[in-house]
Amino acid sequence: NLAKYLDVSLLSENGLKAIDSLRMWSGDYNLSSIEATVYNRWIYYLLENTFEDELDEELFNQFLSTHFMKRLIAPLSKDENSVWWDNVNTTNVSENMKDIVNLSFMEAIASLEKAFGNNVNQWRWERVHSIEHGHPIGQIAALRSFFNVGPFPIHGSREVINNLAFAYDDTGFYKTTSGPSTRRVIDFSDVENSISILPTGQSGNPLSKHYRDQAEMYVNGEFRKM
Repeated sequence: NLAKYLDVSLLSENGLKAIDSLRMWSGDYNLSSIEATVYNRWIYYLLENTFEDELDEELFNQFLSTHFMKRLIAPLSKDENSVWWDNVNTTNVSENMKDIVNLSFMEAIASLEKAFGNNVNQWRWERVHSIEHGHPIGQIAALRSFFNVGPFPIHGSREVINNLAFAYDDTGFYKTTSGPSTRRVIDFSDVENSISILPTGQSGNPLSKHYRDQAEMYVNGEFRKM
């Protein structure tokens, strides 16, 4: 629990509001969640302040694209004096876990204030987490809206049942890179009663009404009869 290392005397009013919410957070990633936004921004800065000084910017960005980076947080949090906590670029000081945790949290709050303003209630997950189903031709800006499906704000994350993966970067926005290719609920007592949903639609033809007709249902966690 990283929150126990925070020195509340250092926190701004918004920082105090955010940490109070995080302490009561159930870990859900609904669209209105402020806690999800704060948590992920905090973790990004924690990783940056812990590892970028040793790895340099290029290697750190490669590191962020791996699953290994999140696996390090739990074991690192058990070692308050790990060599990783020290910033090798500072002189005459040796940072410890508490220093980095506090610095990272304050940077996270400052960056959210800069991006979304001082009203914490505006820091909703739906403003930073999205999904867009890309098409190769959709990489051409003028054709993006015709071939691509989305973007949509979407609940979920890579750490919950609604598993939608994304990579960290310095933007603070999380674009889904992978997720369920289909969702199905099978009624074995009556197969005709089964339900399913696809991320976009049944057709691969952009001119078809079935090219994107399931996309919003998928985003909203809805299903259709099979």
